[in-house]
Amino acid sequence: MRTLDGVNVIQSNPCHPLLRSGIFRGKSEGFGNDCFKTCWHLGMNMATPRTTSELDSVALETELLSTWQDEKLFEATVENRAEGEPFIFLEGPPTANGKPGIHHVVARTYKDLVCRWKTMQGNFVERKGGWDTHGLPVEIEVQKRLDLMSNEAIEAFGMEEFNKECRESVWTYEAAWREMTERMAYWCDLDDPYVTLHNEFIESCWWALKQMFDKGLLYRGYKVLPYCPQTGTSYSSHEVALGYKEVEEPSVYVKFKLEDTNASILAWTTTPWTLPGNVGLAVGPDVEYVRVRVTATPEKWEGHGGAEIGEELILAKDLFKEVIRHHCEEVETFPGSDLIGRSYEPLFPGAVDRNGSESAWTVIGADWVTTTDGTGVVHTAVMYGEDDYNLGMEVGLPAQHTVGMDGSFLEGTHSKLDGRYVKDCDETIIGLLHDGNLLYREKMYLHDYPHCWRTGHPLLYYAMDSWFVKMTAVKDKLLEFNSQVEWAPDWVGEGRFGEWLRNVKDWAISRERYWGTPLPVWICGECGTQHCVGSTEEMARMAKEGSPVAEDLHRPYVDDTVLVCPECNGDMKREPFVMDCWFDSGCASFAQWHHPFGEEGKFENNFPIDYICEGVDQTRGWFYTLLAVSTTVFDSICYKRCLSLGLILDAEGKKMSKSKGNIVDPWDHFNREGADATRWYMVTAGAPWNPLKFDPNGVRETYGKMFLTLWNVHRFHSDYAALDGFDPASSPKGKNTPLDDWVLSRLAEVVAGTTKQFEEWDFHKACRDIEEFVVNDVSNWYVRRSRRRLWDEADSDDKLACQHTLHTVLVTVSRLMAPVSPFMSDAIHRNLEGESVHMADWPEAGEIDSEIIETMALVRELAETGRRIRVDADRRQRLPCAEGWIVSGPDLSAFHEILAEELNVEVISLEKDLDRFQKIEVVPNRRSLGAKCRQDLPAVLQGIADGDSEAMLASIEAGNLVIAGYDIGKDDIELRRVEREGFAAQTVQIADSSVSLVLDMSDTPELLSKGLARDITRRIQAARKDLDLAIEDTISLQVWMKDAPELFGEDSAWIINETRASSADFNIGEGQGESFEVDGATIWYNVSRS
Repeated sequence: MRTLDGVNVIQSNPCHPLLRSGIFRGKSEGFGNDCFKTCWHLGMNMATPRTTSELDSVALETELLSTWQDEKLFEATVENRAEGEPFIFLEGPPTANGKPGIHHVVARTYKDLVCRWKTMQGNFVERKGGWDTHGLPVEIEVQKRLDLMSNEAIEAFGMEEFNKECRESVWTYEAAWREMTERMAYWCDLDDPYVTLHNEFIESCWWALKQMFDKGLLYRGYKVLPYCPQTGTSYSSHEVALGYKEVEEPSVYVKFKLEDTNASILAWTTTPWTLPGNVGLAVGPDVEYVRVRVTATPEKWEGHGGAEIGEELILAKDLFKEVIRHHCEEVETFPGSDLIGRSYEPLFPGAVDRNGSESAWTVIGADWVTTTDGTGVVHTAVMYGEDDYNLGMEVGLPAQHTVGMDGSFLEGTHSKLDGRYVKDCDETIIGLLHDGNLLYREKMYLHDYPHCWRTGHPLLYYAMDSWFVKMTAVKDKLLEFNSQVEWAPDWVGEGRFGEWLRNVKDWAISRERYWGTPLPVWICGECGTQHCVGSTEEMARMAKEGSPVAEDLHRPYVDDTVLVCPECNGDMKREPFVMDCWFDSGCASFAQWHHPFGEEGKFENNFPIDYICEGVDQTRGWFYTLLAVSTTVFDSICYKRCLSLGLILDAEGKKMSKSKGNIVDPWDHFNREGADATRWYMVTAGAPWNPLKFDPNGVRETYGKMFLTLWNVHRFHSDYAALDGFDPASSPKGKNTPLDDWVLSRLAEVVAGTTKQFEEWDFHKACRDIEEFVVNDVSNWYVRRSRRRLWDEADSDDKLACQHTLHTVLVTVSRLMAPVSPFMSDAIHRNLEGESVHMADWPEAGEIDSEIIETMALVRELAETGRRIRVDADRRQRLPCAEGWIVSGPDLSAFHEILAEELNVEVISLEKDLDRFQKIEVVPNRRSLGAKCRQDLPAVLQGIADGDSEAMLASIEAGNLVIAGYDIGKDDIELRRVEREGFAAQTVQIADSSVSLVLDMSDTPELLSKGLARDITRRIQAARKDLDLAIEDTISLQVWMKDAPELFGEDSAWIINETRASSADFNIGEGQGESFEVDGATIWYNVSRS
């Protein structure tokens, strides 16, 4: 008999009240929409639960979505808490030009569950949606679609038309995002979202930048920046951090020939493409260098390069063994300061003009040169490295590009390089160096290298004009505000994010692109005055008479607006940049309200943010830009709590990708197990900050283990409640049994634990505890132990107590689950309480009786111990024992009836000790006897084994035990306690004491008959199920028994009653049909519909 299947419970009992009531007629027809429309309706205020059908989670969830929409339930839950303390949530805006994936479901689950939980706690939680609509993610998709793969192609196509295409493309998948959001029950206001392309949002961003400008934090500079030739724009440091890849590339040791001697200085680089731009060599003034002469070639040599015998090389002495492969003799050692000022021959003559620089192609001293790797000499190309550029500006090295903005070598660099993309020229450059005897060695080098976070192409470090926000000036404030954030996990804030802030760089905020928030800086062509516009009103006020004033604040319209210089009345033109799209989302906390131009007080009442949540990669993205903007604009913290989610991987821990074919489509699970099971699995699979190895089978297991179980418990209660007209508000309470008191105490314990764990971000622990409670405590124990209590047709105290208890448990569990699994929790709550769970309060923990919880834990442990005893004794579970004894331990008399049924014993008794059930057995001490008896040891051991333990003990006490001619004393034996024949026992350890369970293993004809009846009944019930019989269907039954114990009349009658047999024939001897064996007996049986 299945424990929780209400239908099977009833089917096995023809006198069952539900069967007589006529509620069950044949098999369940599955999910009944009409029934659930009725019993879920919010305004119904239903007191008595309705009967329920088998679980179809997808139909249930789909129907509820329609109900919620009709009721405007999301809006109602927000309005319901309008007087509550605000809990401020900020949605991290996705870009709707790509389809949502499983990782978006994870993030939105954690966003939603916290907002739902805080709402249930009485907080006022507005949830404004948002869309990120600017920047490279949008532009690149449009470029691919229109085959515009360069900035020149875009400008030929027309910036205005291109931006129109971008504007339209951002909504390509808006419907898919909305559908996914609604289907997974992520409650967020998508009808009034903030949108970064709206003029109001852009104006707020302009205002924020003006605050930075007025504080002296915005400046124009010429710096080496990470640059992507494919997109034609530079990147900020936080964007670069999003795109590192591990790559293996050629690195080279290059020989720079000194002009005043025949020696060459060795320098190492991992970017051969920068060598045509070399104009200097940096050495450490205090580093010790060595000059060596080649005396012999190595036995083996791989790749290009080499050195001739007699050739002299210079490098750091500490790196000699690491770098040099030839046999050499030391010529001299000297400090790096001796090399400073010496000239060398250019690698690529004519590639860079000297332009009067006296320091060009000379050795320069730099304190930052180390001997941790390379050669202790740094090749310096001013335009392609931050340190290179700073050093070049300091000593006056030529600052000339050899590479164009398209990533190709400029004309005049070298005939074999001109016009070619630099990353395609490594082999050519290596070949040219080899041919000119300028290459000592090449080797492949594995390292992390930055790639474009959107195109995946390798970035180039490239000197260029840009606008910067001086984040280094507010570094201490950033660190101070970060220390005030409650991070989950805490080590992200102090470690990953804190380390990022401690090494913060100025924010390169301008982009050489088209579709984005325009940089609102105008420069006078006459006097050079810079002005940052902070509003559309200011732009219109300063506009030159006759100049168009942009109504759409995007390019190219805003480019056409000419302002009048406040200093000289000259014409001011806008800098032709857009801003980093991360600046948009970094302004979301105030720009969503059009601050400071929008509704007065709206921003102030919603800042700082109480809660944000995104993936851990946003420590280099949104988490940073939010804090950066709030620090520079408001001198304030931006958010109080931040949940940093781990990456989502496939079941084997590998990154998901289309090429690997391991992408998970969330709709596969929404349409199979449902959104509830998907969300619950994601939360219970592990801590939110740990990587989630998403296993599709895990969702299915969650559905079966948690949701089917909970629904069957709900069915069990609601079906009986409907039959009896049970009204939790008016029905008498009844008198609780210890079983009721126990489950209510456990419920209180779970409520208290869940609240505490939610407050500590341990959502996974909380949900695992809820699941453990539902599956093991409520279903497998309380309901299984209580089902017969509800069969009483009269409203007995015991029955009413059980109904009230189950009602309380299910209502409370539905409220605990509501933030994570909003569908089933609402269905159950509506059926039992008559209103949506999402309008209900978060439960408060009742009284916890720790003593009864501990006692029941012992009872359950003893029940499990009994099952282990039977397994060890090879006694089947359905064969009763005459008696069981509990030895020592606490008073369990209130639970003897439960224990007797669980242990399948006729009666439970108490005993003070184990003396009655055990005897002392003498066993030999082999170590002692081995030394004493030596070659006669086998005879002595056999004598002890054959002897009577009690007699041997008496002889030892008297000092006259002799075996095989040897005197046996106390040191020669050991004593152990063993069960007497007919008994089996095990001991359970509890705290500092122990409790033993003893079972009588002897058989009687009566016990054998009962055991046989139960085995037969189980097989017949399985046969009924296989025949697909309805509950009220009767059967014809034939049973044959061979070599079986006698089946007494009351037990055969029990079989007939339990299996609903209209006719039954029990025979002795061989039979026909299905058969099984039990304890040497063979049983045949035939079951047919009567």
